[in-house]
Amino acid sequence: MRCILLFLDAGCHYRTAMTVGHLHAMTENSTAATGNDGLDLILKGGLPANRLYLLEGAPGSGKTTLALQFLREGVRLGEAALYITLSETREELAVVAASHGWSIDEFDVFEFGSAAEVLGQSRQQSILHPWEMELTETVELIQNEVERIKPRRVVFDSLSEMRLLSQDSLRYRRQVLALKQFFAGRETTVILVDDMTGAESGRDSHLHSLCHGVITLERLTLDFGAARRRLQVQKLRGVDFTAGFHDFNIREGGLEIYPRLIASDHHGKFVGEQAQSGLPDLDKMLAGGPMRGTSTLITGPAGTGKTTLALQYIHAACERGECCTIFEFDERIGTLLTRAKAFNLDLDHHLASGCLVIQQIDPAEMSPGEFIARVRSEVEQRDVRMVAIDSLNGYLAAMPQEQQLILQMHELLSYLSHKGVVTFLINPQHGLVGTMSTSLNISYIADAVVLLRFFEAEGRIRKAISVLKNRGGMHEDTIRELRIDRSGVRVGAPLVQFKGVLTGTPEYIGSGNPLLEEHPYGA
Repeated sequence: MRCILLFLDAGCHYRTAMTVGHLHAMTENSTAATGNDGLDLILKGGLPANRLYLLEGAPGSGKTTLALQFLREGVRLGEAALYITLSETREELAVVAASHGWSIDEFDVFEFGSAAEVLGQSRQQSILHPWEMELTETVELIQNEVERIKPRRVVFDSLSEMRLLSQDSLRYRRQVLALKQFFAGRETTVILVDDMTGAESGRDSHLHSLCHGVITLERLTLDFGAARRRLQVQKLRGVDFTAGFHDFNIREGGLEIYPRLIASDHHGKFVGEQAQSGLPDLDKMLAGGPMRGTSTLITGPAGTGKTTLALQYIHAACERGECCTIFEFDERIGTLLTRAKAFNLDLDHHLASGCLVIQQIDPAEMSPGEFIARVRSEVEQRDVRMVAIDSLNGYLAAMPQEQQLILQMHELLSYLSHKGVVTFLINPQHGLVGTMSTSLNISYIADAVVLLRFFEAEGRIRKAISVLKNRGGMHEDTIRELRIDRSGVRVGAPLVQFKGVLTGTPEYIGSGNPLLEEHPYGA
């Protein structure tokens, strides 16, 4: 006995009958890859095939480019593909494709500018434009073209023109539902493109309920810098997709999507050893050095040697043959290398060998999602064992919302911890002496905190170093002098004959001279 199930699609008073056998066949459909690796990761493999999907976004958000990638992937897999365009001409579509090095000759394109040829010479139009045709005839043109080509993938661009032809919302929804039923039994995956200009609130909730899945593209204009673009999967029935916003860029070759990082998905095994700096006195302050899989925050005012201290660890790791990466937000790479060489840290050799990579980051041009993708690429493709981010203020400039910055940085540090990477974070403080502060309260998520301060003694400005915390093990509670000169980085004995060093206004209470003196070059 065959059973009949009746479905009433939400928002539309339209009933359709379906046998249980047909329903069972639909649940076993394969997955249609979108042609975009980042989006396929978000969708856990791609879109369930033979369904109707909505791709929505404001003009300029990248909808056409993503739709073209979807069709080209079908062509690559040997599937027939059809692009139905109401909003653009074939020539305009060809220009978009050519900007990415593609050709629309790979698949079929049906534009309503050729309606007279499709309808025959009996229908002549000399005044009326194609979009002024009756909606019923428009839908018939679509159906006839699909019957002729029998495509496995279809892109319908866009629904705004169909809204204009419909004249009222009820007729428009009925026609969209009729399209869905037309494609239901044809083993066709359909993407409807909507520029969100028709609905009063921007999004059409009835259209959302009608489609099997909804993907939204957004373009955000900041007060300064390049526009930010992000993607969100609003819904996808039957798929445990990665929810939330995902940054993306439009590059030559398509959309470059950066899936949101979930650190818990990247557990790895590593040896929990300590990473030494090559300076016994400095390693002694951290009971041997930072542990693998931990993050160390180096904070202090400008000029205290925060970057140089991180470079000391980077140089020692490169000498051990470990791959390292520095993400430089503030300083130019040339200046960084020159300064490092002046302090007896020659990094050019390690750059030439590929052991060290320094990436110059422009926060005005890069989204946080793209930055995280770069970090992941270094760790997963180069097997990087040590990372330095200089500085967090530059990273803050890439993300105006501080709370979101802290959450993303927490997820990034958790990911690096799972991968066993030693991470150094440079965090400049405001001011030079006395009470200081920072606009970024991130010390609580770092595993170790190293504080650098200025102090005055014998008419000279000197530097002090101390370890405030170390989750990876024991640490010294002493305050030592730090000196950086032509001989490199040196750490002196504890400043036991001073008090008030952390305040920036120390008082000398000893009789001897415990301070470090300058070494001649090469000593």
